[in-house]
Amino acid sequence: MTALKTAIGLMSGTSMDGIDVALVKTDGETLVERGPFLSIPYEPAFRDRLKQGLEDAKAITIREQRPGDLAGIERDLTLRHSEGVSLFLQRYALSAADIDLIGFHGQTVLHRPDLALTVQIGDGALLARETGIDIIFDMRANDMVHGGQGAPLVPVYHRALAHRLPPEQWPVCFVNIGGISNLTYLDRDGAVIGFDSGPGNALIDQWVEAHAGIPYDEGGRIASEGRVLMPLAGRYLANSFFTTSIRRSLDRNDFVPPTGSEAELSDGARTLAYVSAAAIIKSAAHLPRTPRTYVVCGGGRLNRIIMGDLARLADLQGATVLRAEEAGFDGDAMEAEAWAYLAVRATMGLPLTFPTTTGVREPVTGGVLVRAHALPATEPTKA
Repeated sequence: MTALKTAIGLMSGTSMDGIDVALVKTDGETLVERGPFLSIPYEPAFRDRLKQGLEDAKAITIREQRPGDLAGIERDLTLRHSEGVSLFLQRYALSAADIDLIGFHGQTVLHRPDLALTVQIGDGALLARETGIDIIFDMRANDMVHGGQGAPLVPVYHRALAHRLPPEQWPVCFVNIGGISNLTYLDRDGAVIGFDSGPGNALIDQWVEAHAGIPYDEGGRIASEGRVLMPLAGRYLANSFFTTSIRRSLDRNDFVPPTGSEAELSDGARTLAYVSAAAIIKSAAHLPRTPRTYVVCGGGRLNRIIMGDLARLADLQGATVLRAEEAGFDGDAMEAEAWAYLAVRATMGLPLTFPTTTGVREPVTGGVLVRAHALPATEPTKA
């Protein structure tokens, strides 16, 4: 029997609201023991720097480039992740010696799959030096080298979790509603299909921040006071992303919020919430079978307007929508848990991505491994 490894996963997603830290014990295959979780928000000033980093990153043509203030942002982001690990270990009475590995996502600042270009800032060597723990980072790039979209990477973790779901809930579709939404389809015949499904929270967050000065619509409160503007919603849902037979991964900037002249605050929030839900159902039409169950994780599951729309649209298909917690999971922790799980798989040389998840030519592993004890004498090596 393969020994379980103890790994921490660090996730800073497209919502750019903070760092999620989760612990998992796993064999990198079917055995998963989920541990504690901690979310650490970024201060507003650093969120503003990250937003500027997205603008700076538009000039990148080679992944190693760091135009503007990106190099400084990368260092400060990494140090915040180190502080997050320290806080996590302290909170749960753990030490660095208890942890075999950290899976470090970093922050995506540019994702251009059509150009085989993806950039996640985050200094793996610095994080290893600061924490004293081995680091796996940059887990998307190798997929692109082999013809993949570089996303989504979480489906293989969803597959490991899905074993505990009862047969009557299959086929099941895990849906992560972050800044961008993605889905994983799993069937009893072994099928694992994953792809980005459209805008999640990013449009709503940008809309309410621009027009109300707040970072997000908590619980869908603002949206609850508005109405769906169907012409505006239809414009988003008519995007060729939803109709093309080729599934592609998305960058945060692939969909942009409406202008102030197109809607007032609550109607804009309500319309974008509907778009987030409808995009999931529209993208699910590309699956081989209609899911019987949608399991929803990520911050979007806390927006009651998105969830209400999703439940109504899924019901028209005869499907049920569950929050991750209703299925026995933690919807906040799942992506960070996945990064811990993926890190273990990477050290074992197991595939992280597959032709049916990212479009990669064949199943491939990925990631760059930094051995903490080897610093500073050696450079990072491929996992």
